[in-house]
Amino acid sequence: MLAAMAAATPLTKLVPSMDDPNRNFIRDAWDRLHRIPGGKAIFSGLVGRAAPYTGTIGARVVELRRGFARVTLRDRRAVRNHLDCVHAIALANLAEITGNIAVAYTLPNDARFIVAGMSIEYLKKARGTITGTAETPLIDSSERREYEVPVTMRNDSGEEVARATLRTLIGPKTP
Repeated sequence: MLAAMAAATPLTKLVPSMDDPNRNFIRDAWDRLHRIPGGKAIFSGLVGRAAPYTGTIGARVVELRRGFARVTLRDRRAVRNHLDCVHAIALANLAEITGNIAVAYTLPNDARFIVAGMSIEYLKKARGTITGTAETPLIDSSERREYEVPVTMRNDSGEEVARATLRTLIGPKTP
């Protein structure tokens, strides 16, 4: 299906350029891709390529809008620890991608961000698909400022397994 779609429409027409400093690549890519068949998977793969370490957990962005992101992590051997549950660092990685995607989508075109710190609490063993949810402040300026971005992670039963807070520094893009 994706191959047929890619053959019919070159991916370069679907995915915006990352090189345009006057655009928000994350927002443009999500807005173009999430409605087409396989688009969320393509978008999630792009995020993993842009941040290779983050891509190692295979997280899937399932919902994204201004001030909000929902990202899932499938429980599988590659993200498990010796206690047969999702590894603490995989959960930290899920928290970071969830918060970062929410922030990135929300940013004005002339802003950029970096995580300046993170705290995380592990509340119970994480098993099954874990869903990270972030609600960010609405960021309307590229003025240099730090924001706290809370992220919750829940299992399939809706139980909170971990919670994190990202300290995110926003600032203007530099030419």
